[in-house]
Amino acid sequence: MISAPGPVAPGNVEGPELETASASLDRNGNGPVPRHVAIIMDGNGRWATARGLPRLAGHKAGAEAVRRALQAAADAGVEVLTLYAFSSENWRRSDEEIADLTGLMRFYLERELDKLMDEGVKLRLIGDYRAFGPDLSQRLESAVERTAGNSRLTLVVALNYGSRRELAQVASALARRAASGEIDPETIDEAAIESELDTAGLPELDLLIRTSGEVRLSNFLLWQSAYSELLFTPVLWPDFGEQAFNDALEQYSQRQRRYGGR
Repeated sequence: MISAPGPVAPGNVEGPELETASASLDRNGNGPVPRHVAIIMDGNGRWATARGLPRLAGHKAGAEAVRRALQAAADAGVEVLTLYAFSSENWRRSDEEIADLTGLMRFYLERELDKLMDEGVKLRLIGDYRAFGPDLSQRLESAVERTAGNSRLTLVVALNYGSRRELAQVASALARRAASGEIDPETIDEAAIESELDTAGLPELDLLIRTSGEVRLSNFLLWQSAYSELLFTPVLWPDFGEQAFNDALEQYSQRQRRYGGR
């Protein structure tokens, strides 16, 4: 069983037909599986409120859902799973909730790291995770270093991540390189931008899922999702299980991706 650290309607995207370079058949040869899936894990608080429980209980239940999603992704042959764990806007929450979330991250790192190693999961971080302080930052970096040689599945955790800030930092980095003469401003293209993104080197994002019924991206992977398939489900994140994940992959396999071609 894979474990992990942690706190709607389908439609065709306009755009050549789905290429095998961006997806592969599942292990039963049934249909294209996205190489890279991202999830906006939403609904922990509403799940807890509906049960008369504190929000922390919802976050704990959400961490269990992370395990199920990781297992389902690995079993399906997904290469990369990116999870929106803490946005740059989440700092607006109460100090108590932020402390609870930080404590959960520390707890699951300590409890689950050996299992990530056993299951061949590589951990990667995006966002400014150092804002969580030196202790947690060092623990996170140690986990990334320890799992660096794993290859079954890459788990990308977005911590203190905001896509607008990411793009602003990319612009700043390219501007500095141009000002120093390292690059010609006229040569800055999409590839140059992608090389500076937090997600540089990862496969193109194929499928982005948001739980809880909300229908927006919430400042998550704005560049990367330009031609990804979007799927919105009313299921609250703590209730998102293996069947829900596989249903999302099934919907993805039925779509045609044209990338504006026809």
